[in-house]
Amino acid sequence: MSAQVKSGQIFMPAFTAAPISCIIRQDASGVNMNRKQTGFTLIELVVVITIIGILAAIALPRFAALQGDARLAKMNGAMGAVKSAAAMAHATLISRGFSSDYSDTGNTNATGIVIEGISVVYVHGYPNATTIVPLAGITSPDYVINGLTAVLTDPSAIAGADINHIGGATDCTISYTPPIASNTPPTYVVNANLINCS
Repeated sequence: MSAQVKSGQIFMPAFTAAPISCIIRQDASGVNMNRKQTGFTLIELVVVITIIGILAAIALPRFAALQGDARLAKMNGAMGAVKSAAAMAHATLISRGFSSDYSDTGNTNATGIVIEGISVVYVHGYPNATTIVPLAGITSPDYVINGLTAVLTDPSAIAGADINHIGGATDCTISYTPPIASNTPPTYVVNANLINCS
């Protein structure tokens, strides 16, 4: 079946001969009113804002916990650097022909061993607490080095994470104690956990 066109009207066979036309509604100014409205309804906006608020309430506590995790990881990394620096200084001492439990007299470097520009002072074959800090690359402002006092949980602390957490400069620390006797290793303590590093 094909449509037949006669004088501007379309006729379909087997149907009545009524013209097909489109009704266009216009307002008083002649603007097409069949146009679809765009934008969001008020209820849609309220629902979206509510969902964003719920997600933010869930995400913020997790973000705060990440800061504690980051400080804890930072202090564990610093302790790894301290252990590596102590082992490197001890191996350097032995490789230069000194006894494995060699101690400098006072706070002077009698061995003349300088590692990466740092004059190493030894106590029973390992660096003293003052030497180990720069030897491990623990520097300010990345770590709190100065101002660590006896109010610390561990008075032998050599570095703290930062002062921007609950414990401030009194917690979230690492400590290093050189050997107290011949042929004994240094003591390493990480006084850091998620509670005192938060």
